This record gives sequence, structure tokens and C-alpha cells, in this order.
Amino acid sequence: MGPGAAGPAGVTDPRRRVGDGDPPGPSRAAGPAAGRRRVFGRSGQGRALTAVEFGVLNHPTLILGGVHGDEPKSVHVVQKLAETLATARESTAGSDGRGVVVVPVVNPDGYERRLRRNLRGVDLNRNFPTRDWQPGRRRSRYYGGPHPASEPETRGLIRLIEHLQPRWIITVHSIGQQRYCNNYDGPAAGLARLLARRNRYPVRRSIGYATPGSLGRWAGGERRIPIATLELPSHHSSKRCWEDNRCALLAAAGWEVPTPAPGAT
Repeated sequence: MGPGAAGPAGVTDPRRRVGDGDPPGPSRAAGPAAGRRRVFGRSGQGRALTAVEFGVLNHPTLILGGVHGDEPKSVHVVQKLAETLATARESTAGSDGRGVVVVPVVNPDGYERRLRRNLRGVDLNRNFPTRDWQPGRRRSRYYGGPHPASEPETRGLIRLIEHLQPRWIITVHSIGQQRYCNNYDGPAAGLARLLARRNRYPVRRSIGYATPGSLGRWAGGERRIPIATLELPSHHSSKRCWEDNRCALLAAAGWEVPTPAPGAT
């Protein structure tokens, strides 16, 4: 599947919507080079869940970081992507109208304390309302919560996805034991291969263990939104993770940004 193969039809099922009220509010300008910022929810401790938008939002690419708060490399990579897109806004990059929405930190409370789960002890990547959702053990690092979509961060992200109807989603994580890869769910093999051509990570249909209640299962497996999970190598530096994935993420978003000079960060 090429970058334009995924159509918008059937992206969401209104019968399965989960929300806390109105859709995300209108964008607020944040300066000519900063992108448009949209608060789409609040964390359990009241921190803003913020998306940064670039280009025309007609079924944009959605790129997420910081689902697990103890994976700061994912946050660094998505933040660097936002900075790169901001500096390219007035260039030919994105002139074809392709929109990109980035969320550097989905789990700000966990990220603040470098915890995998949110401060209610829930793994957000096990909390989505999928057919295979299960709570798991309360003390487990994979605890799925008291019920599906119990967490405000999960509900906020669901509302954002339903509002945007993204062309496809990339969620950035990090993983150890040399298991870094371009994992995918739903009709996203082409997206995973597109990433792999540039970051040289292997493409994997399965991460190797069950992930009930995951975003990949909810978006890709059940709603057929192409979604790739970019698993960064946890033993690499944040700087190297960005350098190895810069071109991959920009290509997936449909933006062409000049290659930085040697030594630039």
C-alpha cells in the first residue's frame, strides 16, 4: 500500500464513540513557526493533552509519542519532528496540502514522573475499548484499568482520532533486547515498509506478545485505520533515534524537508 492508498471511508464507527462531551476545540494559533496548538483533553492531574497541527487537516497523518511515560526517547523524537515541521511551514514542504498532527506526550502525568502507566496505575496502551480488552492484574505494569476507556487520556485520544479521521497513525515507543521494529496493525503493511526503507528497522506484523486493549488493536484491527508502532531501540541515544527516523517520519507524513547540514541536531 502506498502513501495514498488508505481511503477515509469507514474510519470510525459512531456506535463505538467514547467521549466526555464536545469534540476537541478549535485550533489556536501559536505563532507563525510553531504550528497550531489544539488542547484535546486533560490528564488525570489536569495537564493539557496538546496536539500541534501543520498543513491542511484533510485526513492528516497523526503521530503520537509518550504513551508510556518511561519512554522519553519517543517524546524526544516526536518533539523534534514538530520542531522540524515548524521550520518548514513556509517552504515547499507540505505545499501539497498534506496535514500532519503531532502529539508529543499522550501520558503527561506518567512522563512527568517517568512512569509507564498514568498516575491511576493504568497502562494507556491496554485501556482502549477493544473486543479483546481485559483488566489484567491491578499491580501489573500492563494493567488495563477498571473498565475500557476508563482514563481521561484514552478518551481524549479517542475523541481526537474520531474528530481528525486520520489517513494513518504512527505511534512511537521504545523497546529493549534488540526488538526495535516497525510493527503494524490493520491495513498498514505499506506504511511499515515505507518507514523501513528509511530507518532500516525490520517490519513485524506481531510484536511477539498479546496486547489486549491496545491502540493498535482499537484503531487498526477493529477500525481499519492503518497504524504503525515505531519501536525505537532503547539502547540508542535520543539523538540517534531522531537521526535514524527523521526521514522516515517526514516521508510517512508526506513532507519533504531539506536534509540538515552535518552535525546539526
